[in-house]
Amino acid sequence: MNGLTLVARREITTQIRSKTFIIGLIVTALLVGAAAFAPKLMGGPDEYKLGTVNSRQLPLQAAAPDARVEWSAFPDEGAARKALLAGDVDAVLVDGAKVLTDGEIDSELGVLLQSTHREVKLGASGVRIEPLLMQSVGADTRYQSARTGMAVVLTVLLFMLIIGQVMMVAMGVVEEKGSRIVEILLTSVRPWQLLGGKIIGLGVLGFINLVTMLVVGLGAAVASGLAVDFPPGMPGVVAGVLVWFVLGYAFYATLSASLASLVSRQEEVSNVMTPLTMLLMVTYFVAFYAASEPTGTLATVVSLVPPFSAMVMPVRMAAAGVPMWEVGLSMVLMVAAVAGVLALGAKVYERAVLRTGARVRLGDVLRAK
Repeated sequence: MNGLTLVARREITTQIRSKTFIIGLIVTALLVGAAAFAPKLMGGPDEYKLGTVNSRQLPLQAAAPDARVEWSAFPDEGAARKALLAGDVDAVLVDGAKVLTDGEIDSELGVLLQSTHREVKLGASGVRIEPLLMQSVGADTRYQSARTGMAVVLTVLLFMLIIGQVMMVAMGVVEEKGSRIVEILLTSVRPWQLLGGKIIGLGVLGFINLVTMLVVGLGAAVASGLAVDFPPGMPGVVAGVLVWFVLGYAFYATLSASLASLVSRQEEVSNVMTPLTMLLMVTYFVAFYAASEPTGTLATVVSLVPPFSAMVMPVRMAAAGVPMWEVGLSMVLMVAAVAGVLALGAKVYERAVLRTGARVRLGDVLRAK
């Protein structure tokens, strides 16, 4: 077993045995599962309690099948007014000509009563109006709201996972350097093996978190009935998210480890990580824009440019159909960027990780031989 594998295994076993990781994974899974049931619990059908005085009940449920309507008949207008003021009913239809309410009527209920009343009167007069035929001549938009929602969720999910794992890499590097443990480790493994093993090990933990969220989220969506609104091609979207997470994590984690190797104290991590954090934040905001405008020029161009593509491209894939050549080109460019960053990051890490004390300047490290 080579040094790279040993370091990766050490990182995985150390973290996965901790109560923090287990509890965090369970809590995250519960939150994701609860979020899948939230729309069903919070977005139930409208319920109305209506009364009548010398009027027939309007067929409101024929006009609004998702609404629940409970009718009550009152002997006179006085009794109806008392029921309204007591909060027993939301509105009362009197003599088929007026509606009594306590304050302003609910806007949806008002429109529903007016339109249904008009339809009943026209039908009684023998007039039948055919409903308008809605036909889209553009792309199929049946799943657009679901696609947009998925894209927004993926934006937050990828950002939280990447920045969380990246900070773990940085803190681990500084901890080993500050405690001088790295000097002992480098007697047994090479610098690139120590760097690569740490990135791979913590990346595996992030991958476990991502897979858990996706499995729990999709399972809960199926159980809650939310999955019926999912667009076709969900397996491709899920696979794309996994691949892009690996590429994005590899890029940012390598930068994180190389920058963290420049300092020896935990207090200095936030300062040295500022450029990387700003880059991640810009990527996050662009991905949010891409979730609502996936076919816009900005989203299209940025989804091809590393490292933005690691977050923007999977969001575009979830929000709208993306040509395969764009996905392929974006992936090739991102792989090339990861390879370049790995080569540069390994050089910075090797030259800086043993230099303790004051913060090492990046320019000095790059000029050193």
